[in-house]
Formats: sequence, structure tokens, C-alpha cells
Amino acid sequence: MTDRLVGSGRKEQGVVIEEDWPGYDLELFNYPEHYRGDIESVLIPHGVIMNRIECLARDILEEIGHHTLMILCVLKGGYKFCADLVDSIKAQSRSTNRKLTTRVEFIRLKSYLNDRSTEDLHIIGPEDLSMLKGKNVLIVEAIVDTGKTMKALLQHVEMFQPKAVKVAGLLVKRIPNGPGTLPDYVGFVIPNRFVVGYALDYNEYFRDLNHICVISETGKLKYKV
Repeated sequence: MTDRLVGSGRKEQGVVIEEDWPGYDLELFNYPEHYRGDIESVLIPHGVIMNRIECLARDILEEIGHHTLMILCVLKGGYKFCADLVDSIKAQSRSTNRKLTTRVEFIRLKSYLNDRSTEDLHIIGPEDLSMLKGKNVLIVEAIVDTGKTMKALLQHVEMFQPKAVKVAGLLVKRIPNGPGTLPDYVGFVIPNRFVVGYALDYNEYFRDLNHICVISETGKLKYKV
């Protein structure tokens, strides 16, 4: 039986962004000119993201900093978060003389059509995750909304009998009937808005934005499939 290490025991549950927060004016930031008119505001600037990731890395090291850690990165949206998180974990482990061996594996989940989460979940990646058996596993996901995708992934991972599983989520959406249990490590709790940037996409667009931004209705129509 896998130990499910839940977020309810965390000292903090992420930086909360209030419902009425309009975001930062776009004119305060550099962003690709071809997205002009396609985004409404900058919800979380890149520098704030990076600072929060350093805090998450610190917490992860404090709890599992003396173990070999298998990291399961959820593609495509999680690749920047995962890369920056792993870099910070390694840097902080070196500075504190903690010996931590990390290995990163990748898995892809697809459950969105345009801006809607669908019931049809596809898990794309190595079918054999037997390397997780008996290991401490950290699942790294960019965004958690309904929690259905993460629940399905956890069930899939637990088939391979890891020692314990924790989840790091950069963003958790505050929505009705949202996830009953927060990830173990939460970056930001955000309003129910469709956000893009920092590798989060809308039909494969906007991944190249450094900041996390709110997409405009114009942008949704422009890139709708």
C-alpha cells in the first residue's frame, strides 16, 4: 500500500491570490508582441514565480532531503516548473551539504479542449514505471483544478508500488467542487481564470510567455480549435 502524504499537514497552503485581484498592467512588463491583445493581465510575474519555487524547494529538502527522489514531471505544462524546481532543489542541497540523488521521468496528461477540462483523460508516456517501486516519488504538476487528472495519475502511479508519493503543484485553482485535498507543496492558490504562460498553454500557444497571464476572450477566439 502506498503512503499518500497529503497536503492537509502542511504548515502553509500556498500564496493565495484573491478573487478580485485584477493582475498587473501589461505595460509594466515585456512580453512577445504577437500576443498583444490576446492576454488581459499578468497574474504572477516571473520573478515572483521563481522566488516561490525556491521556497517550495526548501520545504521539499526539509522533508525528503536525505532520500533518493524520483521526480515525475507532468508534461507539457509542467516542464518549466519542474526544471526550475529541480535546479533549486539541487542548488540548495549543495549549499547545505545534503546528499540528495534525483532522477526525473516524464509523463504527459491531456484533458483540455480549448479552455474546458474534459472527462477524457489520456496518459501518454512510459507504460512501465516499475522504476518507481519502493522509491519516494514527487509528482510535479503545473496546475490543479478539478483534481480529477491528478487523482487518475495517482492511481496510475500507485500501481507501481512506490514507497511514498508527494505532489508539488505550482497553481491550484479555487473552483466549486475543486480538489478535496491540496497538493503537498502548493505555489499559488488562484481564482478560476484560464491562465497561460510559463509553459501553460491554450491549444499549444502562449508557452513562451515568462509570466503567468490571464488570457483574453480575443485570445481564446483567435486560437480556438
